[in-house]
Parts: sequence; C-alpha cells; structure tokens
Amino acid sequence: MKALVLNCTLKRSPDPSNTEALAGVVVEQLEKDGVDVEVVRAVDLTIEPGVVSEPVREGDAWPLVHAKLLDAQILVVASPTWLGRPSSVAQRVLERMDAMLSETDDEGRPVAYNRVAGVVVTGNEDGAHHVISEISGALADIGYTVPGQAWTYWHLGPGPGPDYLDDERGRAWSHRTGRAMAANLYGVASALAARPLGAPPE
Repeated sequence: MKALVLNCTLKRSPDPSNTEALAGVVVEQLEKDGVDVEVVRAVDLTIEPGVVSEPVREGDAWPLVHAKLLDAQILVVASPTWLGRPSSVAQRVLERMDAMLSETDDEGRPVAYNRVAGVVVTGNEDGAHHVISEISGALADIGYTVPGQAWTYWHLGPGPGPDYLDDERGRAWSHRTGRAMAANLYGVASALAARPLGAPPE
C-alpha cells in the first residue's frame, strides 16, 4: 500500500517546516503498518494555476503530482493555517485536483474512489478546524473516502505565538491524534482494497 503526503507549507526546502514535522508523526505510524510513504513539498514544484490534470504550460509539474495521486491509496494533505484558512499552496493543489472529478478508471468509477484521505494542520493561532473542514470537504467532493478522525492539528490558541517546532506544549495530544489518524486511514484503505466501491449507479 502506498501513501502520498502533500505538504502545502509556504517554505521551500531545505527550510524547516512545522507542518512537515507534525505530518511526520502520521508518516511514522503508516510506515509501522507497512505503508510505503512519499512526502512531496508542493511549493518546491512549479504548479501552475488551473483546473486540469494536463500541463498548463511548459514546466508545469502538476502531471507528476497527479500520477503520484493515482499511485497512492492514502493521501494526506498537510497545510499551515494562514488568516484562519488553508495556505495558498493547499488551495492551488485542490484546484488542480478538481479535474479528478471528471476522470474515471477502467470500470467507470471516479479515480479518487477507493482511496482515503486525511488532513494535518499547524499554526500558532486558532482556525485549525476550519482548515480541516475546508480540505476534507474538498477531498470528499473529489471522491476520496475521509474516515472518522482522519486529521490532527497543533496550535496554542488564538493570537500570535510560537511555532510547533519551538514549543513542546500540546504535542502529546497532536501526536496521539496523528497516530490514530494514520491507523484509521490504513484501516479504511485496507477495507476498501478488500471490498472496493463500484461505479455510481446511473
């Protein structure tokens, strides 16, 4: 089984990413279950604006990401909170994924069917549940199965404050929730692999 983590931080590599650090807890648990996990930092790629899976222009890296999405049974979208909303990188990723709504497999199923998805959020201000709701809702629209408690987040309440990598407070809860998230994603992905959804009725 394969998993793809799309880290939608605004920080380019090799800058440390709070969001990637928390997502690492989910990655570690998935790997304990034998899942092959790949982490992609979307901001390192040239992802053009658009709502198609094909390249918008020369150098557009989205087709590479799209191929990785289709190769993975588990997707984790990880985003920081900015102004109480998902990052602009996360929004661009979701906009490009919109094309998957009209893509089907050989059996007529939307290509996101029988794949599961979850969300990781970091930020030093409130808004995590809003970000989780926006991203989870979009992924469900596209066709992903979003299990119960398929998310984790870290923040220290409203207003400015330290970053995840700078403060130990709250980490134990976020890590425990992240491990539960990974277990739920793996469990539901395994169930769908054993008994996949069919094409929607006409």
